[in-house]
Amino acid sequence: MHVGKSYTFPEFVVWTRRNIYRLLFISTIPVVLYHVIGLTWLAIPWTVVALLGTATAFLIGFKNTQTYNRTWEARQIWGAILNNSRAWGTMSRDFVGHPGHTQTLVYRHFAWLTALRYQMREPKAWENTTKAHNLEYAQFYVVPEKETPLEEALKAYLSADETAYVLQTKNRAAQLMSLQSKTTRQLFDEQLIDSYQFVEMQRMIAAFYDQQGRSERIKNFPYPRQLATINTFFVRLFCLMLPFGMLSDFEKLNNQITGPLQGYMVWLVIPFSALISWVYTSLEQVGESTENPFEGGPNDVPISQISRTIEIDLREMLGETDLPPALQPKNNIVL
Repeated sequence: MHVGKSYTFPEFVVWTRRNIYRLLFISTIPVVLYHVIGLTWLAIPWTVVALLGTATAFLIGFKNTQTYNRTWEARQIWGAILNNSRAWGTMSRDFVGHPGHTQTLVYRHFAWLTALRYQMREPKAWENTTKAHNLEYAQFYVVPEKETPLEEALKAYLSADETAYVLQTKNRAAQLMSLQSKTTRQLFDEQLIDSYQFVEMQRMIAAFYDQQGRSERIKNFPYPRQLATINTFFVRLFCLMLPFGMLSDFEKLNNQITGPLQGYMVWLVIPFSALISWVYTSLEQVGESTENPFEGGPNDVPISQISRTIEIDLREMLGETDLPPALQPKNNIVL
Protein backbone atom coordinates (compact mmCIF):
# COMPACT_ATOMS: atom_id res chain seq x y z
CA MET A 1 0.00 0.00 0.00
CA HIS A 2 1.28 3.42 -0.91
CA VAL A 3 1.10 5.67 2.16
CA GLY A 4 2.50 8.85 0.64
CA LYS A 5 0.53 11.70 -0.87
CA SER A 6 0.76 10.19 -4.36
CA TYR A 7 3.03 8.47 -6.80
CA THR A 8 5.25 11.03 -8.49
CA PHE A 9 5.02 11.64 -12.22
CA PRO A 10 8.62 10.45 -12.83
CA GLU A 11 7.84 7.23 -10.91
CA PHE A 12 4.80 6.64 -13.08
CA VAL A 13 6.66 7.36 -16.32
CA VAL A 14 9.46 4.97 -15.36
CA TRP A 15 6.93 2.30 -14.40
CA THR A 16 5.15 2.62 -17.77
CA ARG A 17 8.16 3.48 -19.94
CA ARG A 18 8.17 0.14 -21.77
CA ASN A 19 4.69 0.91 -23.06
CA ILE A 20 5.88 4.37 -24.13
CA TYR A 21 8.71 2.85 -26.19
CA ARG A 22 6.33 0.41 -27.85
CA LEU A 23 3.74 3.08 -28.58
CA LEU A 24 6.29 5.41 -30.15
CA PHE A 25 7.42 2.58 -32.40
CA ILE A 26 3.84 1.63 -33.30
CA SER A 27 3.00 5.27 -34.07
CA THR A 28 6.05 5.76 -36.28
CA ILE A 29 5.37 2.89 -38.70
CA PRO A 30 2.09 4.27 -40.17
CA VAL A 31 3.60 7.75 -40.61
CA VAL A 32 6.61 6.37 -42.48
CA LEU A 33 4.41 4.21 -44.68
CA TYR A 34 2.03 7.09 -45.37
CA HIS A 35 4.39 10.05 -45.78
CA VAL A 36 7.68 8.55 -46.90
CA ILE A 37 6.63 5.51 -48.94
CA GLY A 38 3.39 7.11 -50.15
CA LEU A 39 0.89 4.47 -49.08
CA THR A 40 -1.86 7.04 -48.51
CA TRP A 41 -4.59 4.40 -48.76
CA LEU A 42 -3.56 3.22 -45.28
CA ALA A 43 -5.44 6.11 -43.65
CA ILE A 44 -8.70 4.92 -42.10
CA PRO A 45 -11.73 7.06 -41.13
CA TRP A 46 -11.47 8.64 -37.70
CA THR A 47 -15.03 7.56 -36.89
CA VAL A 48 -13.98 3.91 -36.85
CA VAL A 49 -11.14 4.60 -34.41
CA ALA A 50 -13.36 6.82 -32.23
CA LEU A 51 -15.99 4.10 -31.90
CA LEU A 52 -13.34 1.54 -30.99
CA GLY A 53 -11.81 3.97 -28.48
CA THR A 54 -15.19 4.53 -26.84
CA ALA A 55 -15.83 0.81 -26.48
CA THR A 56 -12.33 0.28 -25.10
CA ALA A 57 -12.77 3.09 -22.58
CA PHE A 58 -15.96 1.45 -21.29
CA LEU A 59 -14.17 -1.88 -20.92
CA ILE A 60 -11.24 -0.32 -19.07
CA GLY A 61 -13.60 1.58 -16.79
CA PHE A 62 -15.55 -1.59 -16.00
CA LYS A 63 -12.38 -3.56 -15.26
CA ASN A 64 -10.87 -0.88 -13.03
CA THR A 65 -14.11 -0.59 -11.06
CA GLN A 66 -14.21 -4.33 -10.49
CA THR A 67 -10.54 -4.62 -9.56
CA TYR A 68 -10.88 -1.75 -7.10
CA ASN A 69 -13.87 -3.54 -5.57
CA ARG A 70 -11.69 -6.64 -5.06
CA THR A 71 -9.06 -4.59 -3.25
CA TRP A 72 -11.63 -2.75 -1.16
CA GLU A 73 -13.32 -6.01 -0.16
CA ALA A 74 -9.94 -7.42 0.86
CA ARG A 75 -9.33 -4.34 3.00
CA GLN A 76 -12.73 -4.76 4.66
CA ILE A 77 -11.99 -8.42 5.41
CA TRP A 78 -8.69 -7.60 7.08
CA GLY A 79 -10.28 -4.69 8.91
CA ALA A 80 -12.75 -7.21 10.36
CA ILE A 81 -9.85 -9.51 11.28
CA LEU A 82 -8.24 -6.60 13.11
CA ASN A 83 -11.40 -5.81 15.10
CA ASN A 84 -12.21 -9.44 15.90
CA SER A 85 -8.62 -10.10 16.93
CA ARG A 86 -8.84 -7.38 19.56
CA ALA A 87 -12.07 -8.95 20.79
CA TRP A 88 -10.36 -12.35 20.87
CA GLY A 89 -7.56 -10.88 22.97
CA THR A 90 -9.95 -9.53 25.58
CA MET A 91 -11.93 -12.80 25.64
CA SER A 92 -8.76 -14.85 26.09
CA ARG A 93 -7.68 -12.62 28.95
CA ASP A 94 -10.96 -11.99 30.76
CA PHE A 95 -12.90 -15.22 30.12
CA VAL A 96 -10.07 -17.63 30.86
CA GLY A 97 -8.37 -15.78 33.70
CA HIS A 98 -5.33 -18.07 33.59
CA PRO A 99 -2.13 -16.43 32.29
CA GLY A 100 -0.71 -19.62 30.76
CA HIS A 101 -3.84 -20.57 28.85
CA THR A 102 -4.43 -16.95 27.84
CA GLN A 103 -0.95 -16.67 26.37
CA THR A 104 -1.42 -19.94 24.48
CA LEU A 105 -4.65 -18.71 22.88
CA VAL A 106 -3.23 -15.31 22.00
CA TYR A 107 0.10 -16.55 20.66
CA ARG A 108 -1.61 -19.22 18.60
CA HIS A 109 -3.73 -16.44 17.14
CA PHE A 110 -0.51 -14.68 16.11
CA ALA A 111 0.51 -17.94 14.44
CA TRP A 112 -2.84 -18.05 12.61
CA LEU A 113 -2.30 -14.52 11.32
CA THR A 114 1.20 -15.47 10.23
CA ALA A 115 0.11 -18.64 8.42
CA LEU A 116 -2.77 -16.81 6.75
CA ARG A 117 -0.68 -13.94 5.43
CA TYR A 118 1.96 -16.37 4.12
CA GLN A 119 -0.81 -18.24 2.31
CA MET A 120 -2.05 -14.98 0.86
CA ARG A 121 1.43 -14.18 -0.50
CA GLU A 122 1.87 -17.51 -2.32
CA PRO A 123 2.30 -16.81 -6.06
CA LYS A 124 -0.45 -17.69 -8.52
CA ALA A 125 -0.16 -18.14 -12.28
CA TRP A 126 -2.44 -15.20 -13.06
CA GLU A 127 -0.72 -12.68 -10.79
CA ASN A 128 1.41 -9.86 -12.16
CA THR A 129 4.45 -9.59 -9.90
CA THR A 130 6.63 -11.43 -12.43
CA LYS A 131 6.08 -8.83 -15.14
CA ALA A 132 9.15 -6.75 -15.95
CA HIS A 133 7.79 -3.38 -14.77
CA ASN A 134 6.66 -4.89 -11.44
CA LEU A 135 9.86 -6.84 -10.86
CA GLU A 136 11.83 -3.65 -11.40
CA TYR A 137 9.70 -1.66 -8.96
CA ALA A 138 9.86 -4.42 -6.32
CA GLN A 139 13.37 -3.31 -5.33
CA PHE A 140 11.91 -0.16 -3.75
CA TYR A 141 9.86 -1.93 -1.04
CA VAL A 142 9.94 -4.99 1.21
CA VAL A 143 7.58 -7.97 1.30
CA PRO A 144 8.03 -9.38 4.85
CA GLU A 145 6.86 -12.86 3.87
CA LYS A 146 9.77 -13.10 1.41
CA GLU A 147 12.29 -12.06 4.04
CA THR A 148 11.61 -14.75 6.66
CA PRO A 149 10.70 -18.45 6.14
CA LEU A 150 7.32 -19.50 7.49
CA GLU A 151 8.85 -22.11 9.80
CA GLU A 152 11.02 -19.49 11.49
CA ALA A 153 8.10 -17.08 11.82
CA LEU A 154 5.86 -19.73 13.45
CA LYS A 155 8.49 -20.78 15.98
CA ALA A 156 8.08 -17.45 17.75
CA TYR A 157 4.47 -18.33 18.66
CA LEU A 158 4.13 -22.12 18.81
CA SER A 159 5.73 -25.02 20.61
CA ALA A 160 8.05 -27.27 18.61
CA ASP A 161 5.38 -30.00 18.41
CA GLU A 162 2.67 -27.64 17.20
CA THR A 163 5.03 -26.06 14.67
CA ALA A 164 5.93 -29.48 13.25
CA TYR A 165 2.27 -30.51 13.11
CA VAL A 166 1.12 -27.31 11.41
CA LEU A 167 3.89 -27.33 8.81
CA GLN A 168 2.91 -30.78 7.56
CA THR A 169 -0.71 -29.75 6.90
CA LYS A 170 -2.01 -28.30 3.64
CA ASN A 171 -4.06 -25.40 5.02
CA ARG A 172 -1.99 -24.31 8.01
CA ALA A 173 -4.18 -21.38 8.99
CA ALA A 174 -7.30 -23.56 9.09
CA GLN A 175 -5.56 -26.16 11.25
CA LEU A 176 -4.33 -23.52 13.67
CA MET A 177 -7.87 -22.27 14.14
CA SER A 178 -8.94 -25.89 14.66
CA LEU A 179 -6.42 -26.11 17.49
CA GLN A 180 -7.98 -22.97 18.99
CA SER A 181 -11.37 -24.65 18.97
CA LYS A 182 -9.91 -27.77 20.56
CA THR A 183 -8.29 -25.70 23.31
CA THR A 184 -11.51 -23.81 24.13
CA ARG A 185 -13.33 -27.14 24.41
CA GLN A 186 -10.68 -28.37 26.85
CA LEU A 187 -11.06 -25.18 28.88
CA PHE A 188 -14.82 -25.74 28.99
CA ASP A 189 -14.40 -29.40 30.01
CA GLU A 190 -12.05 -28.33 32.79
CA GLN A 191 -14.62 -25.69 33.86
CA LEU A 192 -12.18 -22.84 33.34
CA ILE A 193 -14.83 -21.13 31.22
CA ASP A 194 -18.62 -21.44 31.42
CA SER A 195 -21.01 -22.40 28.63
CA TYR A 196 -21.75 -18.79 27.64
CA GLN A 197 -18.05 -17.97 27.35
CA PHE A 198 -17.43 -21.17 25.41
CA VAL A 199 -20.18 -20.32 22.92
CA GLU A 200 -18.87 -16.77 22.47
CA MET A 201 -15.33 -17.98 21.83
CA GLN A 202 -16.61 -20.58 19.36
CA ARG A 203 -18.61 -17.88 17.62
CA MET A 204 -15.44 -15.81 17.30
CA ILE A 205 -13.56 -18.80 15.86
CA ALA A 206 -16.34 -19.22 13.29
CA ALA A 207 -15.95 -15.54 12.39
CA PHE A 208 -12.21 -16.02 11.83
CA TYR A 209 -12.95 -19.02 9.61
CA ASP A 210 -15.38 -16.89 7.62
CA GLN A 211 -12.83 -14.10 7.17
CA GLN A 212 -10.14 -16.58 6.18
CA GLY A 213 -12.47 -18.11 3.61
CA ARG A 214 -13.31 -14.71 2.14
CA SER A 215 -9.59 -13.91 1.86
CA GLU A 216 -8.97 -17.26 0.17
CA ARG A 217 -11.78 -16.60 -2.29
CA ILE A 218 -10.16 -13.36 -3.45
CA LYS A 219 -6.72 -14.96 -3.51
CA ASN A 220 -7.72 -18.14 -5.34
CA PHE A 221 -10.33 -16.77 -7.75
CA PRO A 222 -8.81 -14.24 -10.17
CA TYR A 223 -10.52 -11.43 -12.00
CA PRO A 224 -12.25 -13.46 -14.77
CA ARG A 225 -9.66 -14.27 -17.41
CA GLN A 226 -12.08 -13.84 -20.30
CA LEU A 227 -12.76 -10.25 -19.28
CA ALA A 228 -9.08 -9.50 -18.66
CA THR A 229 -8.18 -11.00 -22.04
CA ILE A 230 -10.72 -9.08 -24.08
CA ASN A 231 -9.74 -5.89 -22.29
CA THR A 232 -6.10 -6.39 -23.30
CA PHE A 233 -7.06 -7.25 -26.89
CA PHE A 234 -9.20 -4.13 -27.27
CA VAL A 235 -6.53 -1.84 -25.83
CA ARG A 236 -3.89 -3.25 -28.16
CA LEU A 237 -6.18 -3.06 -31.17
CA PHE A 238 -7.02 0.55 -30.39
CA CYS A 239 -3.34 1.47 -30.01
CA LEU A 240 -2.56 -0.16 -33.37
CA MET A 241 -5.39 1.57 -35.23
CA LEU A 242 -5.14 5.01 -33.62
CA PRO A 243 -2.22 6.38 -35.69
CA PHE A 244 -3.87 5.19 -38.93
CA GLY A 245 -7.01 7.12 -37.98
CA MET A 246 -5.07 10.32 -37.27
CA LEU A 247 -3.13 10.45 -40.56
CA SER A 248 -5.76 12.21 -42.69
CA ASP A 249 -6.66 14.81 -40.07
CA PHE A 250 -3.05 15.83 -39.50
CA GLU A 251 -2.38 15.86 -43.24
CA LYS A 252 -5.21 18.39 -43.65
CA LEU A 253 -3.47 20.73 -41.21
CA ASN A 254 -0.88 21.44 -43.91
CA ASN A 255 -3.48 23.59 -45.70
CA GLN A 256 -4.01 25.77 -42.60
CA ILE A 257 -0.45 26.70 -41.67
CA THR A 258 2.61 28.24 -43.25
CA GLY A 259 6.27 28.05 -42.33
CA PRO A 260 8.75 25.22 -41.88
CA LEU A 261 6.14 22.76 -40.58
CA GLN A 262 3.99 22.99 -43.69
CA GLY A 263 3.98 19.64 -45.44
CA TYR A 264 5.26 17.84 -42.35
CA MET A 265 2.30 18.07 -39.97
CA VAL A 266 1.63 14.36 -40.38
CA TRP A 267 4.74 13.65 -38.28
CA LEU A 268 2.88 15.03 -35.26
CA VAL A 269 0.80 11.86 -35.39
CA ILE A 270 3.69 10.10 -33.64
CA PRO A 271 3.72 12.04 -30.34
CA PHE A 272 -0.04 12.60 -30.16
CA SER A 273 -0.92 9.02 -30.99
CA ALA A 274 1.60 7.74 -28.45
CA LEU A 275 0.24 10.12 -25.80
CA ILE A 276 -3.40 9.08 -26.26
CA SER A 277 -2.48 5.40 -26.41
CA TRP A 278 -0.35 5.80 -23.26
CA VAL A 279 -3.43 6.98 -21.37
CA TYR A 280 -5.25 3.78 -22.31
CA THR A 281 -2.35 1.42 -21.60
CA SER A 282 -1.63 3.16 -18.29
CA LEU A 283 -5.23 2.78 -17.16
CA GLU A 284 -5.06 -0.90 -18.06
CA GLN A 285 -1.77 -1.32 -16.20
CA VAL A 286 -3.12 0.41 -13.08
CA GLY A 287 -6.19 -1.82 -13.10
CA GLU A 288 -3.97 -4.87 -13.53
CA SER A 289 -1.88 -3.85 -10.51
CA THR A 290 -5.04 -3.58 -8.40
CA GLU A 291 -6.80 -6.84 -9.25
CA ASN A 292 -4.80 -9.12 -6.90
CA PRO A 293 -4.65 -7.41 -3.48
CA PHE A 294 -2.44 -10.09 -1.86
CA GLU A 295 0.18 -10.73 -4.55
CA GLY A 296 2.98 -8.70 -2.97
CA GLY A 297 2.68 -5.62 -5.17
CA PRO A 298 2.98 -1.99 -4.07
CA ASN A 299 -0.81 -1.52 -4.16
CA ASP A 300 -1.60 -4.55 -1.97
CA VAL A 301 -3.69 -4.52 1.17
CA PRO A 302 -1.08 -4.18 3.96
CA ILE A 303 -1.79 -7.49 5.68
CA SER A 304 1.69 -7.67 7.23
CA GLN A 305 1.25 -4.24 8.82
CA ILE A 306 -2.25 -5.16 10.04
CA SER A 307 -0.93 -8.39 11.56
CA ARG A 308 1.85 -6.53 13.33
CA THR A 309 -0.67 -3.98 14.67
CA ILE A 310 -2.77 -6.84 16.04
CA GLU A 311 0.26 -8.42 17.67
CA ILE A 312 1.26 -5.17 19.38
CA ASP A 313 -2.28 -4.55 20.65
CA LEU A 314 -2.74 -8.07 22.02
CA ARG A 315 0.69 -8.20 23.63
CA GLU A 316 -0.16 -4.99 25.46
CA MET A 317 -3.39 -6.60 26.64
CA LEU A 318 -1.24 -9.35 28.16
CA GLY A 319 0.81 -6.72 29.97
CA GLU A 320 3.94 -7.28 27.90
CA THR A 321 6.35 -4.40 27.41
CA ASP A 322 8.87 -5.98 25.03
CA LEU A 323 6.84 -5.26 21.89
CA PRO A 324 7.82 -5.75 18.25
CA PRO A 325 8.21 -2.51 16.29
CA ALA A 326 5.47 -1.37 13.96
CA LEU A 327 6.23 -1.97 10.29
CA GLN A 328 7.53 1.19 8.64
CA PRO A 329 7.08 2.15 4.98
CA LYS A 330 10.01 1.88 2.61
CA ASN A 331 9.79 4.50 -0.12
CA ASN A 332 6.19 5.12 0.99
CA ILE A 333 5.25 1.44 0.45
CA VAL A 334 4.19 -0.78 3.34
CA LEU A 335 2.84 -4.30 3.10
